[in-house]
Amino acid sequence: MGAEGAQVNHKHPWAPIRAALCSTTAPPTVIAVQHRHGRPVLVFPLPSRNELCRFSVRPMLMTVGDLISDIQREDPGVTMVKILTADGGKFSSTTFMDTVLSSDFQLVINDVVYSVHSPTRDRESHEHVTELEDVKTLVHMLHVALNLPEHHMFKQKQLLERQDALRLQLQPLEKKRAQLARKADRKAMLWAYGGLAFLSVQGGVLGWLTWCLFSWDVMEPVTYFLTYATSMCFFSYYILTKQDCIYPDAKDRQFLQVFYRRAEIEKFDVGKYNQLKNELAMVENDLKRLRSPIQLQLPVEQLQQ
Repeated sequence: MGAEGAQVNHKHPWAPIRAALCSTTAPPTVIAVQHRHGRPVLVFPLPSRNELCRFSVRPMLMTVGDLISDIQREDPGVTMVKILTADGGKFSSTTFMDTVLSSDFQLVINDVVYSVHSPTRDRESHEHVTELEDVKTLVHMLHVALNLPEHHMFKQKQLLERQDALRLQLQPLEKKRAQLARKADRKAMLWAYGGLAFLSVQGGVLGWLTWCLFSWDVMEPVTYFLTYATSMCFFSYYILTKQDCIYPDAKDRQFLQVFYRRAEIEKFDVGKYNQLKNELAMVENDLKRLRSPIQLQLPVEQLQQ
């Protein structure tokens, strides 16, 4: 960009100095629309960093407002962006870039004017044919708008009917399972209280033998061997169950043993119950994913077959 300055005649050093005025506005910069991987690309410098930046354009899906938003998002220093026709008319923000690229146009960023040369219509049509991704996106959008809402409602009706049928089948099984669970939990707690009673009796007997019948010198070896035997019992539990002897885990193990034993006695089909529960969970998950697209009019994820 030029500025006011002076020119010196180097051939005649003693000649008078002349003042030369230069325009403070740079002439319009010409930009040619390039094509990369079947898409039109605009390459121009941004004011903040003064470096070239490439913007990919999707003509059939992108509007003038989208391109302006991309430019301002890339460079916060851009305060004003306009896209004008070659004659200076302004494009609205809802105009598709397909219309803008059909002829030459001007891109104004802040105070800088870029004259954009668009390719010929034949080449543009050829590029549009190669943009299969844009075509697929448009077809998908039309499919969503025309077919999916009705399909969603039909699929939701099927899932609700299946959900009701599964709940009816599970209702008697749930009652039976609750009864078995109460019995198994009661049995597991009896084992826990039995262990507590045994340890209490053992401590009382050792105390009575120590202070009433024998001296500590006699009972000390006895307590040592009892402690050693208890450690062997815990280690044997680990060898047999492949689990540490932790009280919550031991209680759960006892609960499951009693539950499956009582289920076999009372002819409760645990496999069928688990299968129905898993199927009900899948149906509820499909309903959860399906209801959101119905309300928001969005594409639904593929449902599990």
